[in-house]
This record gives sequence, structure tokens and C-alpha cells, in this order.
Amino acid sequence: MKRIWLLVVVGLCLAFGLRVLLLIDATALWSDELYSVGKSFQPSFGSLLAMLRQDTHPPAYYALLWLWGHLVGQSPVSLRLLSWLAYLAGGLVMVRQAMALGQAGTRARVGAVAALLAFCSPYPIRFAIEGKSYAVLVLLVALAWWWRRSGNPIAYGAVAGLAGLTHFYGLFLVLAAAAWDGWRRRWSFSAAALIGALPALAWMAYSADYLFSSRAGSWIGVPDYALLEETLARGLGLWPLPKLALILLLLVVLRRWGGLRRLPWPETSLLDRSGLIPSLLMVLGVVVVSFVKPMAFSRYFVVLLPAVVPVLAVQIGAFELNRFGRGCGLIILALLMVSWWGPGFSELDAGVGGVREQDQFRLISQRTMGLEDRYSPRPRLFNLSDRMEVAMDRIPLPSSPWGGKGDLKQRLQGPDLPKQLWLASSGPPPAMERKLKPLQSRVEQLGYRCELQATDLTHARLLHCRSEAMGPSE
Repeated sequence: MKRIWLLVVVGLCLAFGLRVLLLIDATALWSDELYSVGKSFQPSFGSLLAMLRQDTHPPAYYALLWLWGHLVGQSPVSLRLLSWLAYLAGGLVMVRQAMALGQAGTRARVGAVAALLAFCSPYPIRFAIEGKSYAVLVLLVALAWWWRRSGNPIAYGAVAGLAGLTHFYGLFLVLAAAAWDGWRRRWSFSAAALIGALPALAWMAYSADYLFSSRAGSWIGVPDYALLEETLARGLGLWPLPKLALILLLLVVLRRWGGLRRLPWPETSLLDRSGLIPSLLMVLGVVVVSFVKPMAFSRYFVVLLPAVVPVLAVQIGAFELNRFGRGCGLIILALLMVSWWGPGFSELDAGVGGVREQDQFRLISQRTMGLEDRYSPRPRLFNLSDRMEVAMDRIPLPSSPWGGKGDLKQRLQGPDLPKQLWLASSGPPPAMERKLKPLQSRVEQLGYRCELQATDLTHARLLHCRSEAMGPSE
């Protein structure tokens, strides 16, 4: 591969990676990230473990985040910076894995394709600055596949164990790999994976009361076509099906006129060594079980990246094309890069209307600073949002916290009713309206008149409720 094209690839990867970094504080922390703050930024490690017993995830990521917060500070930027560093490291491991799996003479092309997929495609970009475990999980799984391929069962088992303790999809993947390696009579790797899985299995038993209750994963539905489409969209970006059709058309053109002699199917050894076979077995198992206990969720399938990226890179990098074929490939690549650079950042960039998972907690925190009598159906999240805004010196320390439904009821039963109070919520509009309505109805029954404030917010509502006895000038 010519040096100029390698420089172009490196430049594109740097541009995507740096743009992600520059957007690290562009959007508000959404609800799951605020939960990460509430779980991890604890005063002691013991209190962290006690809280995590009532959570759907194992403790490794939150323990790491607890340590990270004590080293570099507890703020939205430090929360997301850990994920960005993991995104970089995981991408580098995937590139090295792809080059190790590629044939001699094609490794430069394979590495270039892997780099574009690992650093520029929507799936890794979306979670590169997410204050959740996904980027760390990708890094750990990538290292696990690396040491499994290179023949180091001890290192493989250790990292696989950490992956299982980071996310339960990591545990499912480790168990699938243990089963596959056992089937292939690779006993040392099968045993290493099983031993590595023990801590996560022990944690599952420790928190079984919550994990196997109806509360755990209640937001996940039974697998359907929407799950497939959403997963494809995370991998390819907006309009995944038209993009798939365009890629298939490209393959037909390359086969007929582009010099592609044949479209090789990945060899079994490649699928095995890359970790893709265990990954697919894990997906099959999760989907089947999800018809009984739903657990298949599109963003969790980010765990597939460390196996899928190297395999795709090896297959694409092995293409031998004529001048026309290379030209067609470059056109499609350019179109993909443009679509990934534009809409691919839509959720991360507040400047183009990005709203992370339909939450705008930060703006409510900023617009209610200094106010008393603030109530919400999501008080914990608003208090955590206030805490993070204080950490960034964007608001002063609130004189009183947000209260919930019970706090509002108690306040309105007191002898001295407030002349005014504030109600707020954030999230997807239908759910937000449904949760806020009971609080609004309660205060209006007592003679308050509620008016909508901050009408420019698309995924948050702020109500200013005045007592009817309060004059307009007040």
C-alpha cells in the first residue's frame, strides 16, 4: 500500500478520534451516565459494592471508575475520558489483531481497513465518550482474543475474567468461548475461560435477588425486527439497509468489472482464531434466551466489535482489484466516511442538536440554580446532575436538593405553603409527560398555577408553579 494512502488513513482516524475528544463535554450526561456517577463516585469502596448489589451490571467497571475518579477528579470530563482512552487502546489492539490474522503481503491494507472500522465507524464512535462500560469492555475482549490467538492461556483467562466482571455480555462471551474451545479439545483455553468466569458467576449469585427479579432489564423487549435494524444502524450509521444494499451492489460490480476474481468466504480458521465463532454462539444463545427472559439489547452487541472488525478487515484487505475496481471502492469508502462524519456524530454534538439518549439534565440544572423548592419524578438524577455541574464550576453549590414525589407531598402538607415551586423532568417526551403529570396535578389541586418555562428544550420540561394568592409582581 502506498505511503500516501496510509497517511490518509492515519489522518482520518486522528480526525475522528480528536473530534470525539473535543465533544467530550458537548452534551449533558444522560440518565445511565448519571447512574454511573451515583454508583462509582462513592466516598468508600464498601459503599460502592453495597450499591452495586442492586444493579444489572457486575462491579469491575464501576470499581475502576471509583479509582479513576479518586486519581483524576470526579467530573463529567473525567468520567468520559476513561472511555475515550479505552476506545483508543481497544482500536489499536483490533488493528494489531487484524494485521496478525492477515496474509503476508496484505497486512498494510488489512491494518488500514481495520483502523477505519475501529476508529471511524458509528459503533465505536458512539461509545467512545460514553460514561458507561462499553469502551472498556471492547478493550478487554480485544485483549482476550489477542492472547487467545497468540497462545497465552494465562493472560487470556485473566483478561476474560475481567471482561466478565465488566459486563454480563462479557461473561456470556467467555462461557461461549469456553464451550467452543472445549468442543475443539483446546482444554487449556477452555479451562482458562471457565476459571476466569468464576468471579462474575460468584457476583451473579451474590446479587441474584435483584438480577432475577422483574426489575432487572425491565426496559428490554422480546427480540424483533427492530432489534436487528437498530443493531445494524449502530454498526453502519443512519439508513443501514440502503447502505447494505449499496455494499452488495458494489460487490456485484467488483465481481463483474472490478477485477475481483472471487468473493472468498472467511476460512474457518480465521473465524476461530479471531473469536468470531464464539461471538456468534453467544449472540445465538442470548437471542434464544431473550424470548423467555429478554436481555438482547442493541448497544450490548458492541461486544462483537473485537471479532468482527479484524475479520472484515482481513476479507476486504485481501481483495485484488483492477483500476476500475479500486476507483469504485474508494468512492464507496468516501461516501461511508462522509456519512459517518456527519450523522455519525449527531448524538454527540450539541451544536447540531445532539441529545444523548433524549436527556437534558444539564440545562435544567443550570436554569434552576439558586432556586428553592425544586421537585421532580427523577430527583436522584437531577441531584447528580447538579453535583456534576458544580464540579465543572458551571453552577454554585445548591442550597437545597431536588425532592421527589414524597418530598413534595410532605412540603404541601406543612403549615407554611411555598408561594412558588418548580417542577422538572427530562427524558423521552411521552414518558416525561407521564411521570411529571402526577406532581403537576397535586400542586394544581392546591391552587397553584403552573406555567411552562424553558420552551426551547426538546427533551426536558420545567414548570414554574405559583400560588394563586401570590401577586403577579411577586
